[in-house]
Formats: sequence, structure tokens, C-alpha cells
Amino acid sequence: MIPRLHRLALLVLAGWVLFIPVAEARYGEEICNNQGFKCHEVKKGDNWQRLFPSGRDRNLVQRLNRMNTRLRVGMVIAVPKNLGTTSLGDISPFPAKIESSDQSQVFVNQGELAWGAYDKSGNLIKWGPMSGGQSYCEDIRERCATPSGQFTAFRKEGADCISKTFPLNEGGAEMPFCTFFSGGVAFHGSAEVPGFHASHGCVRMFTEDARWLNTEFVELGKTRVMVDSSLPHSPRPLVKSTYGIGMSNSKGGMPSFPWH
Repeated sequence: MIPRLHRLALLVLAGWVLFIPVAEARYGEEICNNQGFKCHEVKKGDNWQRLFPSGRDRNLVQRLNRMNTRLRVGMVIAVPKNLGTTSLGDISPFPAKIESSDQSQVFVNQGELAWGAYDKSGNLIKWGPMSGGQSYCEDIRERCATPSGQFTAFRKEGADCISKTFPLNEGGAEMPFCTFFSGGVAFHGSAEVPGFHASHGCVRMFTEDARWLNTEFVELGKTRVMVDSSLPHSPRPLVKSTYGIGMSNSKGGMPSFPWH
């Protein structure tokens, strides 16, 4: 028979195990078996530039995998089988056209780790990767998921934007081109978009994307930020043809996207 104190210790240990956060699978590993893609396991000596010397190809694969962080041995990333003829429009998780609106809109789809910017006419202008808040943050010992709902962008700062809270008790974490939409929660540039949710609640983006949204797209007090709310429907990336996921224009040609 197990002594009472030992039983108690085992129960406490089991409780701790239940609350240990489980690391999320990276997005690319989840989709690499989908039609039109292949799975590449990172080997010693691999890096983004060596695997994809073309800047155009490297940008597309990083965006497909929702990551701009360093590759590590054993990681699995998704690569289009026909990389040279695949465009960002082909792998977009957002439809090219939605209903028009009285304001521009930024949709954040946390399930697909992606954001999409639509003009008032309902045209998808740009889309890109994101990394939202973790379900639980060890340093603050509480939930830190990005809030869902409908918001309006209300404050912007430039390249020198920094956090006043993180690192904890210090502040100073870089948040270039931050755009606030819910209290202290913003979308901002980051060199740490890892293919899963990893922030304290903010929406991390590639810095060039945050710069574009901040300086060229978002209108304070007007642009709506829709986080997991009224999301435009589009299936998980699945390369079916050079015309993308059921996307075509009225003339039967390829849809127009700024980033290819």
C-alpha cells in the first residue's frame, strides 16, 4: 500500500503535469501533406537562403509556413511542389473578394495564423502570416490569448514602438509599427513569427507587413479589426491550380495580388 503522503505527492505531481502547456505544432508541418505541397525535413546546414536562393521563392515559403524564424534541424516545413509557378494568391487563406463595407477591414484568423486586409469595396489587398497570444503565459501565470471580437484601430506608433510591460518588470520589447486595437493589444512587426501562437496577446507580423498596414492602410478611428469574428471563409491552403483556391476574375484570368 502506498503511504498517504506518497499518494498525495503523486496527485500533486499529476496535477502539475495536467497544466504543463503543450507546444503547438507548426503550421507548415500541419499542412505539408495537403494536395500540391511536399514536406521537407530540415537537415544540418539548411537555412532559408540555402534552400531558397530566390528571394521571391523564400518569401512565399516563409509566408506559407507562417514563420520568419531560424530553421532548426528536424523541423518540417511545407513547400509547394510547383514552387516556381505558385503565387501568394494561390495559397491565400482568404477569398479574393467579399461584400463591400463602409470601412476598410483587417481580418485576423488565428486558426490559420493569418491576417487579410480588405478595402471598402471588399477586395483583398494584402495578406500575411501572424502569431497571436499563447493560451497560457508562464511568466505572468495566466491566460494571454489574443482577444476575439470586432475592434477599431485607435493608435499607431512608428519603427521605435516598444512594450512598456514586456519583458516582465522591464519593458522595452521591440514592437515596430504597432497599431493598437484593444487596450494594450496591437499588431506589430516581429522577427519572431514562429508558425504557432507565441506572444503575450499581441498579433506579431512580418515587419514589412506591419509597416504597410501602419503607414499605408489603417485609418485610425475607422479601420475595423476583426479577430476571429465574421471571418471570410476560405479553405486551408490547398494548391489546386495556378489560379488558386477557386479564385478567378471576371475575365477568366488569374486574380490580381500585389505579392507574388
